[in-house]
Amino acid sequence: MKNRLKMGSITLAELLNHADGDPTVAKIKVLAVLESLPGVGKVTARRTMEDIGIAESRRLSGLGPQQRKALLEAFS
Repeated sequence: MKNRLKMGSITLAELLNHADGDPTVAKIKVLAVLESLPGVGKVTARRTMEDIGIAESRRLSGLGPQQRKALLEAFS
């Protein structure tokens, strides 16, 4: 999934929706997903997570609706 995200064949919104139904995808760490986005590096990913209030150890399954919305706004 991270490779598909990096290649642009899936969007962040699609990945978040997919995490709701797939336990394997839900276990991926948010930081790893953000670092897989094209043009987003480690520093940008960490700063954005810190600004939104998401811990570095948070997995996709642990994101609340407001955090998901904030991520989509930041990386759309």
